[in-house]
Amino acid sequence: MFLTLFGVVTIIFFLFNVLPGDPAQMMLGQNEDSEQLTLIKKKYGFDKPVFIQYLYYLNDLSPVSIHFNESQNLSFLRKDKYNYVGLLSFEKYKVVLKTPYLRESYQKNGVTVVEIIKNTFPNTAVLALSSITIAIILGMFLGIFSALNKNNWIDYSIQLISTLGMSVPSFFSAILFAWLFGYLLRDITGLNMTGSLYELDDYGENLNINLKNLILPSLVLGIRPVAVISQMMRNSLLKVLSQNYIRTAYAKGLSKFQVIKNHAIKNSLNPVITALSGWFASMLAGSVFVEYIFGWNGLGKEIVDSLNTLDVPVLIGAVLTIAFIFILINIFVDVIYTWLDPKVKLE
Repeated sequence: MFLTLFGVVTIIFFLFNVLPGDPAQMMLGQNEDSEQLTLIKKKYGFDKPVFIQYLYYLNDLSPVSIHFNESQNLSFLRKDKYNYVGLLSFEKYKVVLKTPYLRESYQKNGVTVVEIIKNTFPNTAVLALSSITIAIILGMFLGIFSALNKNNWIDYSIQLISTLGMSVPSFFSAILFAWLFGYLLRDITGLNMTGSLYELDDYGENLNINLKNLILPSLVLGIRPVAVISQMMRNSLLKVLSQNYIRTAYAKGLSKFQVIKNHAIKNSLNPVITALSGWFASMLAGSVFVEYIFGWNGLGKEIVDSLNTLDVPVLIGAVLTIAFIFILINIFVDVIYTWLDPKVKLE
């Protein structure tokens, strides 16, 4: 896990630091002058080679890091932003144990990346959980129904719908759904083209939960997973139904419902669980376009806004958060396998 995260940090740091544009100029905006530009570059370490900036970032991110005495004035090494315990002390530096520090936003003065992620990630998580729930219910139902009606018009219709669902990009579905259900049919659906989970009241004082804004983005984000899960569930179930132990179960006098419920479905779930884990993690990353189009204030929308303003710490922190969740989900799925399939053992 740590090696994977190290690889992710390395790639995204150098990727975002070679983007065209100067973060210092973006921070100053119209008030730019050469003296202020020099001060900003020195303050945030932009005047140093990229590789040195990378080492500083690793030092901030690592739980075990080094505090150099000559670097105490650098804002991106702010020691008041995290708690630390000294391990070893030397003349010019000391080795400390601390909480990982993702630094501060370049555009939001004094706001740390952790605060931004805490404010936006719950919205993305709610959207992803809603979408994957829709995908699980509809995908598994359609897959089972398709397998039990193999090679008739019901099976062919479900496969056609699934193929169309996999073929349509999420950003196109988002625009289409927003225009159709949030604009043309708004009087019937009562849905908005844009909106987030929390909205200010008419007086601009209190935040209220508006669950109807969740409907369209969760449906759009769940379309492709529904298509994939239904196809995988169908194929996996058909393969299981052809096994000898299924015929033995029928020979023992079990009903078709009992055989499918107690034997076939459980043994068909391994490839589906794999697809679910990948799609759930992808929803956290792939919700960027959907969140931006629907105005959903989540981590995906924050990534787009940070790209527009070259807010590199927020970009790296957001991508690193998504990568960390990817890894945790994959580990969790490996554990789930041992419950679904006794042949899979933990070693």
